[in-house]
Amino acid sequence: MNSDCLFCKIAAREIPAQIVYEDENTLAFLDINPVNPGHTLVIPKKHSVDIFEIEEKDWGAVMHVSRRIAHALERALKPAGINLGMNNRAGAGQMVFHSHVHVMPRFEGDPHKPWPGHPYAEGAFAATGDKIRAALNSESD
Repeated sequence: MNSDCLFCKIAAREIPAQIVYEDENTLAFLDINPVNPGHTLVIPKKHSVDIFEIEEKDWGAVMHVSRRIAHALERALKPAGINLGMNNRAGAGQMVFHSHVHVMPRFEGDPHKPWPGHPYAEGAFAATGDKIRAALNSESD
């Protein structure tokens, strides 16, 4: 536990939350500033900052629970769809530096739009693919 971490404090029951699921490794609770009602955060109980730091077993547990939460939201709220999201580092909008996945129900007519896409510049599509494949071939994690 990181004593300065908001989500660690929620997991330790030092701060109240609307917890919807808990097991040995994970905790899921409603976001206090939801995209839509039912927006749930899934966290590993063991502190890690982001996707770059989370241990493989904790990542697997978070993904498993995120899927369970998506199915529960489907049954309970009947959304038109579900978004999964994770912001990693401040540059991507991460505000609480404890790994967490957002499970967000989406409803017909909700004002939240998917992110805009932008086409690649001439030659950048293949070059970007080459860079990613090279990084995957040299990975050491």
